[in-house]
Amino acid sequence: MTSNDLVYTLHSRSFAEYRFVYPVISRRSGGLSVGVNLNPDKVCNFDCIYCQVDRRSESETRFVELPQLCAELDQMLQLAVSGDLFRDGPLRGTPVPLQGLRDIAFSGDGEPTTFRNLDEIIQACGEIKHRHNLSNVKMVLITNASMFHRPRVKLALERLDHYQGEIWGKLDAGTAEYFEQVERTTIPFQRILDNLTDAARRRPIVIQSIFIGIAGVPPASEEVEAYCQRLVDILQAGGQIRLVQVYTLARRPAESMVSALSDEQVDAIALRVRQRTGLPVNVYFGVTGLSNE
Repeated sequence: MTSNDLVYTLHSRSFAEYRFVYPVISRRSGGLSVGVNLNPDKVCNFDCIYCQVDRRSESETRFVELPQLCAELDQMLQLAVSGDLFRDGPLRGTPVPLQGLRDIAFSGDGEPTTFRNLDEIIQACGEIKHRHNLSNVKMVLITNASMFHRPRVKLALERLDHYQGEIWGKLDAGTAEYFEQVERTTIPFQRILDNLTDAARRRPIVIQSIFIGIAGVPPASEEVEAYCQRLVDILQAGGQIRLVQVYTLARRPAESMVSALSDEQVDAIALRVRQRTGLPVNVYFGVTGLSNE
């Protein structure tokens, strides 16, 4: 395991005495990502088989306190910009090229768009970012797109646009059957597709897609083909996709049946996506041995 692989596996959402803000070195961001956890209660409307969050244990923090979150973000940005974040603690030893602050990411232990005051949170965090003169730092919403149809969430997405925002929308399947197997949710697959399409009509979005082995079996070629067609459908409906992220596991999942694909398998899927859609694709390989077996 390389030093880069090691820092990528460190994805704790606990940092010092902070309750809502946490730093990680993100392979998809290409450096430091400051996470904002809007679901400290670990409640999510998906139960993805590859998720590393153990939802069987309860969190000590149940509710988001906006003043505390803002204070933590303000302090974290100071630590990041000064470099003090890397002088001690879990991120000490991070390779210098990965120490740059790349984004502020709304993610955490659940689906951030289920948080009812998401628009207010984005507004407050955006103002803090600007006070630190970080206009070049993106604000990223890492989301399963399940709530985009709600008016309050649409408002939040518009505010995100104002603060150099970017939507990273999850699409892990090409068929409803595979979607239900991987995401384990009662939310219809078509709702996710419709919400992604609507969001992509309004601004360019990033599609984030994880491909995994289930009981040692990779996705069938027919499933990958159907996935590519879903991307084509979004484009043909007038959606804009800036980038597709094709990746596999980098951290240990909660379910032992899930494993990372090989580099060759991930490359083959990415090549198929490029051929079928013409979209730019970034590839992120896994770390071997990441299963609970």
